[in-house]
Amino acid sequence: MVARGFARSDHGVPESAKRFPDGAQCRVEIPSTEGPDVLDAVLAEADARGVPVHRVSQGSGALLLTDAELERMAATAARRPVELSLFARPLTGWGAASAASHTPGGAALGAQARGTEQLVHVLEDIARAVDAGVRSVLVTDLGVLETAASLRAAGEFPADLQFKISVQMGLSNPAAIRLAERLGADTYNVPTDMTLGELAAVRAAVDIPLDVYIESPNDLGGFVRHAEIADIVRVAAPVYLKFGLANTPVIYPSGTHLDQVTTALGRERVRRAQIGLERLHRTMPDAVMSAIPATGLALPSL
Repeated sequence: MVARGFARSDHGVPESAKRFPDGAQCRVEIPSTEGPDVLDAVLAEADARGVPVHRVSQGSGALLLTDAELERMAATAARRPVELSLFARPLTGWGAASAASHTPGGAALGAQARGTEQLVHVLEDIARAVDAGVRSVLVTDLGVLETAASLRAAGEFPADLQFKISVQMGLSNPAAIRLAERLGADTYNVPTDMTLGELAAVRAAVDIPLDVYIESPNDLGGFVRHAEIADIVRVAAPVYLKFGLANTPVIYPSGTHLDQVTTALGRERVRRAQIGLERLHRTMPDAVMSAIPATGLALPSL
């Protein structure tokens, strides 16, 4: 298109020279993998479609998994091997104490740990996941992050436990995201609507991997950014390409009553990942994807 006189709108956005420990630029994450049956379905679909899955994550937390379900998910992820990241719950939005979090102006409060009691509950949820062998947890609250990271440094949490910061934390500028990195974040999920220039500015400020939604659910914008996937890899590497799904219901908190829905959504997320990776191969054939198993993944320890 440049030869026809059209200039790219991202002209001047710097490419990232940073990489994963294995030298790769990108990895794949399938979110909303809410239980062991959904995990099995996601991995089966990935095998059928030849889609590499480096990480799966979920939103209901260890909190809403039975001991057996938690152990089964950890065992499956360790066997594959794939990183399993469980949300650290509960948070304000699931409680009855904060009316403000259910208002339009106070919605951001819903992703925070409210009071000392909830802070303790979230740390207990992390500890339960760790006891089951999980080595990656999703965190939304800076206080939880700082406290959990201090417990990791003190040896009360395993040294190989990783803190994946949820998109719901909402930090949206390089200085704020660098603060999360300093507090102990191992990977950061940026807001779903960041431009390439904004991603480049964050990448310049931090070294940890960024998690970027290539497609996001409706309650996070419903954006479909497959056409930008190569540019996102160039600008944000090392980056987890996160394939959510637009036009979907909110499924959190989840459970077996939603298994048919969550399983179907999980399979479609893998299909969307196939579409995205085919696009990446066409437009950036030299993009380097991590092999599996990948160095630095927070794999369950059984």
